Amino acid sequence: MKAYIRKVQYYETDMMGVTHHANYIHWMEEARVDFMDQLGFPYTRMEAEGVSSPVIAVSCEYKKPCTFGDEITVTVTVKSFSNVRLAIAYEMQNQKGETVCLASSEHTFLNREGRIVSIKRTMPEFCKAVENVMREGDE
Repeated sequence: MKAYIRKVQYYETDMMGVTHHANYIHWMEEARVDFMDQLGFPYTRMEAEGVSSPVIAVSCEYKKPCTFGDEITVTVTVKSFSNVRLAIAYEMQNQKGETVCLASSEHTFLNREGRIVSIKRTMPEFCKAVENVMREGDE
């Protein structure tokens, strides 16, 4: 999977010229959406099949500040995957290759009524794609 790359925008910085901490969570979502697109299961497809995947936990460890114009590469990996939960890790690096943030998010799978669903039963092709990515990461 290709990493997600973006530039820090001026509006994302505070009065000290440093990226506001909340923006890293936005970047995680952008990278996750890109990851799902690359996987062949964009969120629009999942939603059309009646499945949503809300965030149930998020964590960020800030290592170095980012400033306006920095190019940030976000690498997404699947930490764990089960029938009802997906855990994703994010490593964000600046253009110098320095790690600026290590983060993670956890997601569950819901049907249109808001009930947890068995993703392996509901979308078996999605599960195979995620498991393939995890296997490739282990090699």
